[in-house]
Amino acid sequence: MKAVQWYEQNAATVIPAYESLRAEDVHRWLLGLLPDRPSLVLDIGAGSGRDAAWLAAQGHTVVAVEPAAAMRHEGQRLHPDANIRWLDDRLPSLQHVQRLGIAFDCILLSAVWMHIPLAERTRAFRKVIALLKPGGLLAITLRHGAADDDRELYPVSWEAIERLARDHGATVVRKVVDRDRLNRDEVSWTQMALTLPDDGTGALPLLRHVILHGSKSSTYKLALLRVLCRIADSTAGTAQYQDDASISVPLGLVALYWLRLFKPLLEADLPQSPTNRGIQGLGFVGPGFRALSGVSHLDLRIGVRFTGATAQALHQALKEAVKTITTMPVSYMTDSSGSQILSATRTARLPTPTELLLEPAYLASFGQLLIPQHIWLALVRFEAWIEPALLAEWLRLMKSYASGQGRTLPEADIALAMTWSDPSRDVTTARQRALTLLGSQDLFCVWSGKRLTERSLDIDHCFPWSAWACDDLWNLLPSDRTVNQRQKRDRLPSAARLQSAQNRVQGWWQAAYLQALNPLLPVRFTQEACASLPGLLSMADAPSLDDCFTAILLQQVRLKHDQQVPEWRD
Repeated sequence: MKAVQWYEQNAATVIPAYESLRAEDVHRWLLGLLPDRPSLVLDIGAGSGRDAAWLAAQGHTVVAVEPAAAMRHEGQRLHPDANIRWLDDRLPSLQHVQRLGIAFDCILLSAVWMHIPLAERTRAFRKVIALLKPGGLLAITLRHGAADDDRELYPVSWEAIERLARDHGATVVRKVVDRDRLNRDEVSWTQMALTLPDDGTGALPLLRHVILHGSKSSTYKLALLRVLCRIADSTAGTAQYQDDASISVPLGLVALYWLRLFKPLLEADLPQSPTNRGIQGLGFVGPGFRALSGVSHLDLRIGVRFTGATAQALHQALKEAVKTITTMPVSYMTDSSGSQILSATRTARLPTPTELLLEPAYLASFGQLLIPQHIWLALVRFEAWIEPALLAEWLRLMKSYASGQGRTLPEADIALAMTWSDPSRDVTTARQRALTLLGSQDLFCVWSGKRLTERSLDIDHCFPWSAWACDDLWNLLPSDRTVNQRQKRDRLPSAARLQSAQNRVQGWWQAAYLQALNPLLPVRFTQEACASLPGLLSMADAPSLDDCFTAILLQQVRLKHDQQVPEWRD
């Protein structure tokens, strides 16, 4: 984009002009509309960071998006605030922001819209509005008047914004015409505030239709939705944005979670269709599934290795599940008009391995499941509300199937079998690595910097287990026992705390995992980080420790704002 190049070349003169104005004066028109509590704000076209710093000073967490590197780097230098996360991204794609899977309370689009070509504005508006929470605020400022330089500017109008808002279910709540704060006679501004009463995508009504009203001859549609809820909650890092309209997740991962869901249900003899008893009468129960009778469903997760006959059986079971998923619920899950919602691309031939590791590349070798982007974002943001609704409908279906078979299902068996069991809390590997390091070098608490001993050593979940059950190696950190149990407890480290601990965290990762004599630990560390943290799997090269830490900062934003996990600040 020509405008980005112009800002790159003219940053030295543009930044002092921007910084000469106070953000509270420029955006006085937003008085009474901005969130009155600490919220999550997206500043698109953040420039020198003036507005982002103003918002951060009010207690908001700001994701500052700026495509011009010279502007972005100077903004980071001028405003080194822990509540600002900088991203290199741009409209109309906003690929990096979308991969975060985060919804924002407020989005600021100040002095940006005139740089978007007319042909790309509908797409750009759709991208922005999809990132806004229901009830959130979108603030757009429109620049009128020609430029006295060679920037690429396009005409803007408040009428066009009103039309876009109306088409996407948004409402204009304030419109203000203002003079130019840099006293340019030829320039004026229209400032517009929009709100979104619902998510504006139709995803939630569509999901409600599938769960409650769509025809069902089995529980397969509900199972597929629950699988996608689980992926959105625990392994969202495996999702890849394909285009403006869809994302993909590995078909092998869908099949893996499918097997993990159904295994305890079938072992408890809970019917999944009118004729199903035990493992009889279900399309995905073939030789592979039957041969897994001795494998716990808890072992069907990323990072686990299988060998010999068990590896061959699991590979076959995944192929069987993929075939059933793609020919049944994917094909027959439709909206109210009868249009198919999901689609899939399958790999034709896969050699049977004698050893397999459940990692993203292997799971992607089965193909990809394509999900409409607005559906995926709804699953990421509202999984905690969607999953209980589909579980209630699943329970109703099983009871109706059992009644038709002349049976009554024990409530205790249902509850146990339908519980998604995360791996038991296990810090053994991290503790062993810490004790090994203590025998040869000093080891320090990542939070306080205190030197650790065997007596004072605790292994802390960086993101608390109570909020996010994750035993990935990157999430397990050495801590002083007093600090962990009396100060941090089950709270989420604030951005400032994380940043102050960055060198110690990365030093621990390097020494404990990446330099370990066991060659499997570096592989496990990287695979787990790519699967569970945002943005890493899409990188062309293996992520660096800096990349992993940046992803942690972004995941902290998701847990803080989507799950409202209390922060550890003091």
